Amino acid sequence: MQQTILIIEDDRKLAGLLSEYVTKYDFHAVVVEDFSRVIETFESCKPDLVLLDVNLPKFDGFYWCRQIRNLSLCPILFISAREHEMDQVMALENGADDYITKPFHYEVVLAKIRSNLRRASGSYAKSLEERTMDAGKLRLYPERYVVQIAGRTAELSQKESLLLEALMDRQSRVVSREQLLDLMWSDGQFIDDNTLNVYITRVRKKLKELGAGDLIETVRGAGYRLNPGGEAR
Repeated sequence: MQQTILIIEDDRKLAGLLSEYVTKYDFHAVVVEDFSRVIETFESCKPDLVLLDVNLPKFDGFYWCRQIRNLSLCPILFISAREHEMDQVMALENGADDYITKPFHYEVVLAKIRSNLRRASGSYAKSLEERTMDAGKLRLYPERYVVQIAGRTAELSQKESLLLEALMDRQSRVVSREQLLDLMWSDGQFIDDNTLNVYITRVRKKLKELGAGDLIETVRGAGYRLNPGGEAR
């Protein structure tokens, strides 16, 4: 079955060249024409993978990445002239799977498309079902960085999702600050004690906004513990 690639790129020439290239390798390409109807285009073509620029009219690529991730687990590959490290971090934290800087070789883009499609739905795919984690009334969707309580949802950054996942995985048990720092530093992005405090505060705030009490307990001298019984309000 022919797989569909959605191209969200406002450089018409580049979008056309990308479309021609992937079509040559037996993919079906759809190019967004109206940037006020990105989600409508996404829902109508149901792509297997998205190629997404950062600099777009109306809203940037990070915004559209979050909107798409709320609807689908399909791979999202950023293609951008912005080479700054923080842009790449933001892309990944907003739900992207890869980041390709311009100028690029089309062969590299094709290889990354094929690699991400294999992981998502082909020979490397583990499951077609979305992974979830539950603790009491708390539900986490770690693959799209969304937390839910009693039908109300909040978006998380990648680091916030990692943090909450670690606490939920060991619910009612203490997770040391050192364990959390090691986990959140695993991608090479430096995380210090102060930054960890910031992430803990952000996650607590988002859970509180969903109507929960203080689920994350501070255990002095040891670390943190998730207490699902502290959520009702």
